[in-house]
Amino acid sequence: ATDTLTSTQSLADGSTLISKHGSFELGFFSPGSSRNRYLGIWHKNIPVRTVVWVANRRAPIFNNSSALLMIDNQGNLVLKNGGSVVWSTNSKRELLDSGNLVLTDASDGRSGIYLWQSFDYPTDTLLPGMKLGVNLKTGLDRRLTSWKNWDDPSPGDFVWKILVHNNPESTMWKGSKFYFRSGPWNGITSSGTPQLKPNQVFSFNFVHSDDEVYHTYDPKNKSVISRAVMNQTNYKRELYIWDEASQSWSLFTYLPTDYCDSYGLCGAYGNCIITDLLMEIASLLTRQFARFNPKSPDNWNSGNWSQGCVRNKSLNCQDGDGFIKFTELKLPDTKYSWFNNLIDIRQIPSGGQDLYIRMSASELARLENEKDEPDEKIVAIVIPVIVLAFAFLGVCYYFCQRRLKKLKDENEIDGSDQSSEEDLDLPLFDFVTISHATNKFSLSNRLGRGGFGPVYKLNFQPAKFCNWCFIQGILADGHEIAVKRLQSNSGQGLKEFKNEVKLIARLQHRNLVKLLGSCIQGNERMLIYEYMPNKSLDFFIFARGLLYLHQDSRLRIIHRDLKASNVLLDADMNPKISDFGMAKTFREDQTEGNTKRVVGTYGYMALEYATDGLFSVKSDVFSFGILILEIISGQKSRGFYHPNHSLNLIGYAWRLWKEGSPLELAAPIILDSCHVSEVIRCIHISLLCVQLHAEDRPSMASVVLMLGSETALLPQPKEPGFFKDKDSTEAESSSSNQVSLSTNEISLSLLEAR
Repeated sequence: ATDTLTSTQSLADGSTLISKHGSFELGFFSPGSSRNRYLGIWHKNIPVRTVVWVANRRAPIFNNSSALLMIDNQGNLVLKNGGSVVWSTNSKRELLDSGNLVLTDASDGRSGIYLWQSFDYPTDTLLPGMKLGVNLKTGLDRRLTSWKNWDDPSPGDFVWKILVHNNPESTMWKGSKFYFRSGPWNGITSSGTPQLKPNQVFSFNFVHSDDEVYHTYDPKNKSVISRAVMNQTNYKRELYIWDEASQSWSLFTYLPTDYCDSYGLCGAYGNCIITDLLMEIASLLTRQFARFNPKSPDNWNSGNWSQGCVRNKSLNCQDGDGFIKFTELKLPDTKYSWFNNLIDIRQIPSGGQDLYIRMSASELARLENEKDEPDEKIVAIVIPVIVLAFAFLGVCYYFCQRRLKKLKDENEIDGSDQSSEEDLDLPLFDFVTISHATNKFSLSNRLGRGGFGPVYKLNFQPAKFCNWCFIQGILADGHEIAVKRLQSNSGQGLKEFKNEVKLIARLQHRNLVKLLGSCIQGNERMLIYEYMPNKSLDFFIFARGLLYLHQDSRLRIIHRDLKASNVLLDADMNPKISDFGMAKTFREDQTEGNTKRVVGTYGYMALEYATDGLFSVKSDVFSFGILILEIISGQKSRGFYHPNHSLNLIGYAWRLWKEGSPLELAAPIILDSCHVSEVIRCIHISLLCVQLHAEDRPSMASVVLMLGSETALLPQPKEPGFFKDKDSTEAESSSSNQVSLSTNEISLSLLEAR
């Protein structure tokens, strides 16, 4: 492919232009699940197609066979759908390695003079070297506008642009509503965005001249692939870096960063302050000098700060007026002037600027008097308080020393079970931090109930009957967490707690929930996990995570409680196996074990485990087969009901397979979204996984191969375990009429029918 299109050439759907060094590609694409066609530019040298520019975002093409890009007789670049022009520019076209699509006059060669360039008309993405801002001479306004949604690149609600006034600054809008401003540029960064200071990775620049006003950024290492995007699903401008190790985009920073970035949240003369674990709103001056008071004390105390504060003494512009200095602030809005009320101020520790506010002569005089005259009442109060505090600390120290040994014993997790050389390197969180982050375990955020108790999202104080609790929270650094809590007055679950700490701390896989740390304080036992916002598995398969446990990790692990509610989904719907409280570890040469204490969930247990306590990697394979049947049928294994028979889910699937009609098992949504040959193959694999005898079941390595290959031949399944029917006569009768069903034969006939 070439990087240039001349006036004698055209570009049809299916053909592309590729920049000289292969960094970017231009062609036609369909976003997400949409069938509409768009002309766009995307990164060429990464496996994840990431579109950075769309030409016809307001005018999609509905018939891809008629799409054509060309240069007309007037030298305009036009996009046609049949005979109709759906997009055009006002000469040859060239795609540069910067991602910029340019029109040049062929007679000028490579002079760098462009008749037109896509960088002047960005969509939702800012690339290195692109300008976000306004050309003051031509009026060209380069702004980012989000996509409407993942399937529709037409302009959405969110806009990132430069607002031009006395002190230009970056702003963000939702429709016509102004919700964020960066603060004026101070030569290094904007006063409200210290995170955009030059760093080891990026340099950020803001230019304000007579000709133009614009913001731009560049990576210091030119090999770094990056992009800044106006996200269509929220109000944030996000800066990403391509991570070669994970083959995915990694979020570097974003704006707005917190609640205090909301425009004018505290009203006039109000300062928004973020503390470590909670957000606190306070008057700019009330706390320090009491020179301003809330305009509406009732609204202020109820959490409505929009009316802001007013001066105690109005300014009369007389001799003796002066200024008071306030430090580490985002400078107020300057669209008009600083002569009126000061709006949109926030505290920015170690990154804000100084602000001088004019005060009346009488207020300054009172301030000086307060500084010069010591307050005897304060002295009379402070000294006794200090004495009492020291006495109290002495008493506390005495009792703490007496209980030290006991507390140490309570805080140990069965040290005899751990070898001295075993270092799990697991961070410890203190109880107060977790309590703040989860808003004291609130009942209003209950998510569900697991085998050891309820599941919560924030703020719940568990009842006495609870043993385990899952709570979502947000730490000071913004990370969302899930906390699994062993109730302090319960003896149940302690062994499972120890087991889970030992196992998960040493396991890392993209399909396993990540353990971030633990909290062990007094009688409290808590595990801190990454938070899975989409809760449990519904129709996603996670075979590779199970294969990792059985074969690829340094420990061979049998989960023993594999079910849909123990497979959680992250924000990108990636499945992750969780809850290792019942798990067992095997030596490399060990293939099975037995136990007198059978734990887990009926409906997912293999027969040999439920009846005899025998478990192996094939026990988890059985559970995995049940999960596939649940996914395909849309029914749960436990409590499965059919009006025409008393078969359980396994039995029903087995009967349909023998009768040659396995597709009757599939839920309509599966049939609508998947190829029928794939559905049949998954049913076939699931029946292989749930066979009665463990030795007949495939290993997880074989299951992964079967799921990932359309050509691998599958053996015929034997009768499953826990198969029940109305009566044995009917079961025997149907088994005598067994039909030999070949996946390859079905696939071929269905392809012919289509």
